[in-house]
Amino acid sequence: MHGKTTQYDFTEGSIMKKMILFSSPIFLTNMLQSSYQIIDSLWVGNLLGANALGAIAISGTVVFTILSFIIGLNTAALTVLSQQKGADDPEGLKDSLNAFVVVLGSLTIALGLTGFFLSGTILRWMGTPGDILPLATTYLQINFIGIVFLFGYNFIGTVLRALGDSKTPVRFVLVAVILNTVLTPVFIHFLGLGIAGAAYSTILSQGTAFFYGLLFSIWKAGVPFSRPRFPEMKFLKMIFKLGLPSGMSMMVISGGVLAIMTVVTRFGEDVVAGFGAAQRLDMLIMLPAFTLGAAVNSMAGQNIGARLWERVSDITKSGMVLIVIVSTSIGALVFLNAEFLVSLFVDDPDTIAFGSYYVKTIAFFYPFLGINFVLNGIVRAAGAMFQVFVLNTISFWILRYPLTFYFASQYGENGIPIGMAASFVISSLIAVGYYRFGRWHEIKILEEEEKANQ
Repeated sequence: MHGKTTQYDFTEGSIMKKMILFSSPIFLTNMLQSSYQIIDSLWVGNLLGANALGAIAISGTVVFTILSFIIGLNTAALTVLSQQKGADDPEGLKDSLNAFVVVLGSLTIALGLTGFFLSGTILRWMGTPGDILPLATTYLQINFIGIVFLFGYNFIGTVLRALGDSKTPVRFVLVAVILNTVLTPVFIHFLGLGIAGAAYSTILSQGTAFFYGLLFSIWKAGVPFSRPRFPEMKFLKMIFKLGLPSGMSMMVISGGVLAIMTVVTRFGEDVVAGFGAAQRLDMLIMLPAFTLGAAVNSMAGQNIGARLWERVSDITKSGMVLIVIVSTSIGALVFLNAEFLVSLFVDDPDTIAFGSYYVKTIAFFYPFLGINFVLNGIVRAAGAMFQVFVLNTISFWILRYPLTFYFASQYGENGIPIGMAASFVISSLIAVGYYRFGRWHEIKILEEEEKANQ
């Protein structure tokens, strides 16, 4: 039944070794997810021109904001399911899994329908230029039709990671990326579907990955999926208590990113383009931090479920050591090759000048951001979703946006990375403070559930 999947038990054995082995496939999955956007942009830009590329970029922001809410809800699932795996509670695991499937599935379908009918309105509200609007609306509407698949294969990946298997989700994403790479030019060019073709190839690829993931997790990985049934009240309460702040956390982050864009756009197109290129690099530099945040969430979750607090603090220490080493190494590489890396995305000298200045200024501040991700992953594993929501709100809206705005007003565009770097340092100090002195380890998710049972 269980086939050949590797499911790690994090409640015993070497922490650092398992952390590296478990987080490497997550890193690969994240890399593939990022390449998805890049491949789409390359095909559309080359086959359909600048307006179509703009349409994808704008629609992509909307999809990312919604996806980030879904990823936030997934994080709640990761915490609950990994704690149940650690507590060795198969019935609780099955019931929670059913509850997440029903609630998140219904929510995704509702989001898809609403988004389909409101695509044009959302894009107009975002100030989409008139000549891009029809293209962006078509692309966005088709993406909303397929949002169930996008959510589905992300959710299955989350469930497998909670059970200690990070390798299998790589396969689903790989299937989606390969199919998308092959189908996009076929749909756009050979079938003459234009931008709609790019969207159809995306949902077809994600749909295939979803069905492959579903069959694999039931037949091979032994995931206890059951026929969906209406969940008990206690599970609904737990999902909303953990899921809403977690989803809102991610919305706060993507909203913060949009707010920082409004500071950047004041300095004209060279700065915007340079910042855009630097952001592409940013995404890659931040992948290890995202990855370790997710890995320590699963690892700490299992140990909190099993009440092994000593191992939880060892996981924190290992995670901090690993992220500082990795972020500093990547920061050094980026610092030394800034001009070359930025010039991969743009070829205008002024744009490259700002992009590489930005990257060099901020390169050695990424370890602070990494510390933030690791500590947030640990306290999330205990169920401190609302507290992480508060920390993210402080990080983006009280620190990053105002500091970037302030330094940009003082020093022009050169102040943008200074404000960002300062916010990384201060928010990591706040995260350390909460980890040390907050009462996150007193939160008891599973015991509340047991009380409801009695």
